[in-house]
Amino acid sequence: MDSMVLICTLTLLFGGLYWFICVHGPAEQKGKRAVDLSGGSISAEKVQDKYKQYWSFFRRPKEIETAEKVPDFVDTFYNLVTDIYEWGWGQSFHFSPSIPGKSHRDETRIHEEMAVDLIQVSPGNKILDVGCGVGGPMRAIARHSRANVVGITINEYQVNRAKMHNKKAGLDSLCDVVCGNFLEMPFDDNSFDGAYSIEATCHAPKLEDVYAEIYRVLKPGSLYVSYEWVTTHKYNHEDPEHRDVIQGIERGDALPGMRSYSDISMAAKKVGFEVVEERDLAAPPAKPWWNRLKMGRIAYWRNHIVVTILAAIGVAPKGTVDVHEMLFKTADYLTRGGESGIFSPMHMILCRKPRDANCVDNYDS
Repeated sequence: MDSMVLICTLTLLFGGLYWFICVHGPAEQKGKRAVDLSGGSISAEKVQDKYKQYWSFFRRPKEIETAEKVPDFVDTFYNLVTDIYEWGWGQSFHFSPSIPGKSHRDETRIHEEMAVDLIQVSPGNKILDVGCGVGGPMRAIARHSRANVVGITINEYQVNRAKMHNKKAGLDSLCDVVCGNFLEMPFDDNSFDGAYSIEATCHAPKLEDVYAEIYRVLKPGSLYVSYEWVTTHKYNHEDPEHRDVIQGIERGDALPGMRSYSDISMAAKKVGFEVVEERDLAAPPAKPWWNRLKMGRIAYWRNHIVVTILAAIGVAPKGTVDVHEMLFKTADYLTRGGESGIFSPMHMILCRKPRDANCVDNYDS
């Protein structure tokens, strides 16, 4: 009898483990399984080395001497984390305010739809998603607005994932993705009816450089909205705990230096934009955006066990455990930043390219 109980217990244990690893998809939307975790475009045998290179580069983000290197390391970062994000988080790599009675998925969709509502586009308009990732926001925005959305991401692996998801969702006629650097976009001047970026331009070494490119490709009179990562008015650079939190976020999210909320409109105006509206979408009465991170701690430990097992048996690349651990530590810094009020991932700025503008003629990088 005891042996039968043991056999049944082991069967349930391994059956549950098999379901979780081989069947269970990401937290929000199935599409990436644990057994499919990879290093993106990085070959499996080089994942650990690339992680070490990334960590050595971003461990002192304020001291980066060569801004030209940043795009390559941001690309490396997203090769390392994209599968883990998609498996454990879903297809939209950003935060959103908590809404009582709504699921995380609905909160995310509402936050994305608000972005396209703000830029006032019509069905059939051509709009730009700056830093589109695997295209979660793009698809929500295309469904909601029926606009044609073109996304750009520096990461080739994300391009392939986004195109696969677009086709699977039946939205490939409305959504397109190109691989490129948003500091040097392969688009003509005055070619888009609107643009948005959701927690993406934080990776730019200089915010005005990416704003200048967005300004260039927008048609005169068109609107652009961005959700920016910033330190708030509560941040005190002289406070060592505040500095530790912000530097922890920078290191764990490939940021070449966090910007202050006061920097955003100055950068927009410098390249020629008219600032229509600016506010922090995370500020009260908005509900805490970081609750999702706190509630995910149990899921992290569960996922970490799975990642450790998969790496040990050679299914996941060596180095995946290190990347997963880095993301968990970063989640703690993000939570501390939210709880203390010194950090916001959704400082919203809405800008218009003047109706009489044709090109960037007043910005010198």
